[in-house]
Amino acid sequence: MMARAVLAASLLLGLAACSEAPAGEAVVKINLDGSEREDTPAAAPSKADATTPSACRAVVFEDVPLTHCTADPAQHRIGMANLGADKQPFGSLAAFSASQDPATIAFAMNGGMYGDDLKAMGYYVEAGERRSELDRSARPEGNTSNFYMKPNGVFFGSASKWRVLGSNTFFETVGDRPEFGTQSGPLLLIDGKLHPEIQDNGPSRAIRNGVGVDAGGKAHFVISDAPISFGQLARYFRDEVKVTMALYLDGQVSSLWDPATGRLDKGRVGPIIVVTKREKAAAQ
Repeated sequence: MMARAVLAASLLLGLAACSEAPAGEAVVKINLDGSEREDTPAAAPSKADATTPSACRAVVFEDVPLTHCTADPAQHRIGMANLGADKQPFGSLAAFSASQDPATIAFAMNGGMYGDDLKAMGYYVEAGERRSELDRSARPEGNTSNFYMKPNGVFFGSASKWRVLGSNTFFETVGDRPEFGTQSGPLLLIDGKLHPEIQDNGPSRAIRNGVGVDAGGKAHFVISDAPISFGQLARYFRDEVKVTMALYLDGQVSSLWDPATGRLDKGRVGPIIVVTKREKAAAQ
């Protein structure tokens, strides 16, 4: 009897050790610097939209795999999303995708400053409504956010004209409120040159994304699929995309939804840049 009891206990312990964490519960992991990070549960796979080709393509730059998505003003519109119908942040691309018709979406990517509550901070305009003011303040004491690595900038636009400008230049030269706008930082490129505080290939590596607008008016969104330095990302925009102004959108939480390929990155996000298809939107 004793032997049977010991065997039963051992089997129970073995089952417990092999069990997965309960569905829906966050799993706490440790970053390389020793701090805790919280991973959200995996999102349900996004269904691929086979009706149109993807606006995104895989590329490799300096041995780092990237995904490069292009918004063409002749084919796409750009807008912002942050809060859902309940007036609370979507919080993830998975939650946002559940509220959308994938056939109308070319792609969506996180982009813009936000607070601990995931609500937009800095300059933020959605559907022509300014929901947060431009932030030109100095770095608060103790704050290490890349946003305050001046100059930072604004990605904004109306109809089919999109631009990236430094925050001070935006304040001094833009009078009309755009249809969309989001403030982030730092600028990766300023008039074709790397931001003065960005090293050519510094030690910091992370999954990062950014945006730039070329001379023809197309907006280029780039997200790394492996850790990348600020300098590498900036050089890709300068040397391959051929833009003179590029804005850093985020790091660590950088995420992409591409319905055409079924890609739906998980993670907590604040403001979301949404690129919609003109022909699909017009048909509705």
